Parts: sequence; C-alpha cells; structure tokens
Amino acid sequence: MRVLIGCEESQIMCRAFRDAGHDAYSCDLVQTRGNPEWHYMLDVMDVIPMHRWGLIILHPDCTAMAVSGNRWYGKGMPLNWRRYIAIDWTLKLWDMAKEYADSVALENPNSVIFPHLRRAGADVQYVQPHDFGHGETKKTGFALHNLPRLVPTDKVDGREQRIWKMPPGPNRKRDRSETFLGIAKACVVQWG
Repeated sequence: MRVLIGCEESQIMCRAFRDAGHDAYSCDLVQTRGNPEWHYMLDVMDVIPMHRWGLIILHPDCTAMAVSGNRWYGKGMPLNWRRYIAIDWTLKLWDMAKEYADSVALENPNSVIFPHLRRAGADVQYVQPHDFGHGETKKTGFALHNLPRLVPTDKVDGREQRIWKMPPGPNRKRDRSETFLGIAKACVVQWG
C-alpha cells in the first residue's frame, strides 16, 4: 500500500510501515532523521495531491492546539489567535487528505482539534503508550476516517510521565512529539 506520514521527520511511523513491506514516505518541512530517499522535504499540502494514497497518517503541529498550551493559546490569552489559525489549517489538511486517500488518521495529543474533527465526521479515539508496550503516559488522540479504532497490543505496568517532565532544551519540542514505536507498530498491523 502507498502510505504518507505527514508532518513526520523522525520516520518512526514511516519506517514501521516500510519494515512491513509498504511503500511509505514521510513528509515535513525539515530534513528527516531517517532515510532521505523516503522523505519529502516539502509542505504536506503540496505532497498529498501527488498520488492516490492508500493511507495518510497526519501529525500536525500541536503547539497552538494542545490543551497543555491553554495558558498561552486559550480564550482570552495573548496567542489565542494562533490557535484559530492552527485549527483552520488542520481542518483544511484533514479535508485534503480524505480527498486523496482511502483512509486517514490524524494524531495529536489531547487537543482542541478533536471536537472540530468529530463535527467533520471523524471517529475520535484516545490511546496511551502503556497499552502498546511502553510504561509511560501520554494521552494521544487519533481522528479516524475509514479506519478501525486501535486495539491495545501490549498492556504494561508503569505510568511514568517522561514526556511531561522533559527538561527544556533545543530538541524538547521534537522529542516530545515523537511517536511511540509500539503505537506505530499497532498502526501497521491494524491499518496496514
């Protein structure tokens, strides 16, 4: 199957699909930390119309939409206008992906985008890394179009909040947004 992982530079999800034999590509505005032959360093909205995709998985930037950013982007806060721009862009991305793919998933942490996507017809599911082999917590949402909900694959003990406790640093945003490998593998098995 031809798969596009939009807004992903780590290639964790892309590599998981490639390892299973799929024709998968990542796409981001920055260079990949993975194989550049499988990466479009372009705007995802320019890449989506290049092909008919079997599956598109989107990881749009959550900075302005994550509930954890309400003190900066929430109602009445000075950066609230950025939240509205992010929501509008993400809804356009969602609609475009559905036009060019048989199935679409959009991943974000606990975010204000999900009520909007529900109204646009998406099924919304939340998962935790500890249901997929990682002893950590990070509430992660998936909006789904023509896809089943993910079923836990490896429930483990431990509820470390490593992501929430990450210290400041130049790669903090990048590292916090990285997909857990157990979740990526579940996507491959259950959606691939």
